[in-house]
Amino acid sequence: MKARQLPIRNLWQKRKSIVFAWLISYSAVLIVPVIMSIIVYMQSSHALKSEIHRANDSLLKQVRYTIDTQIDLMKRLNMEITWNAKLQSLMYSSKTANDAQLLAYQIVKDFRMNQTSYASIDEFYVTWDEGDAVLRPGNVRDRKTAFYTLHDTGDLRYEQWIDALQRSPHNEFTLLPHVNAGKRTSSIAYITRLPQGLNGKATGSVVVMTDLERVHKALEAFYLFQGSQFLLLNGAGEVLMSNLPANEMQLLLPEIQGGDEVVYKTSSEGNAELFYIQSAVSDLKYVLVIPSSLYWEKAEYVRAFAFISVLISLIGAGMLTRFFLRRHYTPIQQLMRTLFDQGTPQDERMMGNELHFIQHAVSNTRHEKDKMAQQLKHHHHVLRTNMLGRLLKGRLDTLISYEDAFATFGIELASNKFAVILMAIENQGTMYASVPGMDLNERRRLVQFIIANVVEELASQRGHTGYAVELDDMTACLINLEDGDMIERKEDLRWIGAEAQQFLTRFRMELTIAIGGVHETLSGVPQAYQEAMDAMEYKLVVGKQELIIYEDIRRDKENENEARAGYYYPLHVEQQLMNVIKAGNVAQAASIMTEVMERNTARPYVSLTWVRCLMFNLTATMIKAIHELGDSHNSILGDHTRWVDKIIACDTLAEMQAELQALLREVCAFAAAKLEDSQSKERNAALHRLLDRIRQHVEENYSDPELNVNNIGEHFELRGSYLSKLFKEQTGEGLLEYVAKHRIEQAKRLMRDKATSVAEIAAMVGYHEAATFIRVFKKYEGITPGRYKETQGAASS
Repeated sequence: MKARQLPIRNLWQKRKSIVFAWLISYSAVLIVPVIMSIIVYMQSSHALKSEIHRANDSLLKQVRYTIDTQIDLMKRLNMEITWNAKLQSLMYSSKTANDAQLLAYQIVKDFRMNQTSYASIDEFYVTWDEGDAVLRPGNVRDRKTAFYTLHDTGDLRYEQWIDALQRSPHNEFTLLPHVNAGKRTSSIAYITRLPQGLNGKATGSVVVMTDLERVHKALEAFYLFQGSQFLLLNGAGEVLMSNLPANEMQLLLPEIQGGDEVVYKTSSEGNAELFYIQSAVSDLKYVLVIPSSLYWEKAEYVRAFAFISVLISLIGAGMLTRFFLRRHYTPIQQLMRTLFDQGTPQDERMMGNELHFIQHAVSNTRHEKDKMAQQLKHHHHVLRTNMLGRLLKGRLDTLISYEDAFATFGIELASNKFAVILMAIENQGTMYASVPGMDLNERRRLVQFIIANVVEELASQRGHTGYAVELDDMTACLINLEDGDMIERKEDLRWIGAEAQQFLTRFRMELTIAIGGVHETLSGVPQAYQEAMDAMEYKLVVGKQELIIYEDIRRDKENENEARAGYYYPLHVEQQLMNVIKAGNVAQAASIMTEVMERNTARPYVSLTWVRCLMFNLTATMIKAIHELGDSHNSILGDHTRWVDKIIACDTLAEMQAELQALLREVCAFAAAKLEDSQSKERNAALHRLLDRIRQHVEENYSDPELNVNNIGEHFELRGSYLSKLFKEQTGEGLLEYVAKHRIEQAKRLMRDKATSVAEIAAMVGYHEAATFIRVFKKYEGITPGRYKETQGAASS
């Protein structure tokens, strides 16, 4: 059969084909060497540029070192002249004209020594403003003569020279014309303006000059690119020296002042690279400008080589791509014809991605297989769970025997001994909340899966086989025990329960585990399950999160007889509890209730029915006590009906006891409050009667001088201090104060009779001495008794 032609033509219409995907893949692979070539080119260009930068940086540093050496000499000479003691004396001391002229000549002689020491300095002088003179090595000239001798080249006027000297900053580099041995040239001048004197006295300026020719000769020792340009700028950005025409220098100035970076500009010669470096000893700047054509001369070769390499790679890769596309597509075509029906239009099959069709066909087949296997597995699990549940609950009327069912589900019995372990989760709410991202059913299945796997694994570690199933919100595990000693098998069951309970705490599960007895044959399995259920119910007595073994709580005849006798709660104990509750004594009431509970639960076997009856009987006792307290509307029970509901809803004896104790505290608090209210009313009534008797006793005996607190206390058979404190708590004033006030009131009544003297009145109201009476009267009335009588007499007249 002839292979189909490769669909290269009309490729866009068949863009879903595998050929298009391969073409994109090969193109992506091709991009890798192209990108690598570009990266190599960029890295090479960057390295080349770095080397050029490094070379030019080194060149500028050498130039800087050479020129800085000359600049440093100029600054040092300027410093020596500035701090010359004689010059300082001339500029800042007040001297006569003759002395000043003499000192000036001495200074110029000293300048000869400086001129000898600094032979590379072409010219230096000091302008003396006060003497209108210029001090040069060996002579003193007036300023105009000195200007025409030194600077009169036609490029600078005398006034501009004076202005440059007087208005320049403290230290400044500038360009000045220089006449040197009749030859006119330009010099770099370092000008220092001397500070004014204390009285604003004009001083002068120090000027140190170096001819540009000297600098040019120094630069000739360095190799510069042909056509490169060098600039020397001062701190203000002014050009001091350059090999550029003036018009092109002005074009460069804005970019030179831009900073210590490489920038590009378009000049009359094309693109240029600019290098900049700062002087190490001054504010001068050194700038080197190189044409880009020279700068990229070597880089152009690298760029051309990279372009040719990429082009050759693209042509070769295109040819290889076409060859491998044809070779790889032929098997795909043949596989497509094998998988699909001959009746399917060929054009329709080829419109999509061929691998997608193949994958879809294989995936459908696998999906159907997995779906069937999953359904069989699910049905197997459901049927197995249903079969074990029916066996545990004693439904033995099946169509096939359990032995055959076990064989069908792959359950192999190691022996005919069986036991059942029941596990109940006590913290379902909080545990399910700690598993986010699932609905309630998924969380429940996950928890049951974990419990089942743990118990079955622990059983296998002891050589037994476990089969877990979910029944009535609990997990039941049927344990098929190996043959062996019965005592050891029971210890194995206890170990499995304890280990499972401890291990599952890692998953925040709080479990109560009950274990039934060991029974033989499958017909004994329902009895083992019922025993485990009975043990699980006994958590009411022993509490939650416990391991309960049925054989530990199994009744014998003695226990059964004791259980038939009921529970201990005689009438006299109930009456005693009621009396203590009505007295509000919560501690004693709790002690009596605890004693009753301990006496009933301390037996080897406790009947769950009698325990519930005892709890309700104790609740009824508290209700009776409330009725006897006179709470006819049952307000406390009406407000706390939730306590009764909570007692009914309790799962364990400890929870019931806790709820009973809480209700007991409420009832005792209610009784105590009611008793305290009743006693408070009786006490207040008795206190009021006592206060009335005290007042009456004072009114009858106020004239007795011996009447005091202790006397009154003895009369009422009470301590005087206690009686006075009690009187003050009830009335707000002390007993002695009350007696004194009553005597003063009686004395005021007696003072209406003018014939009675103050001394007589004092004796009549119970005072031995008139002075004591007068002091007490003035304390309460503010005036003496005599003054009071006078005011009474004036008022009556």
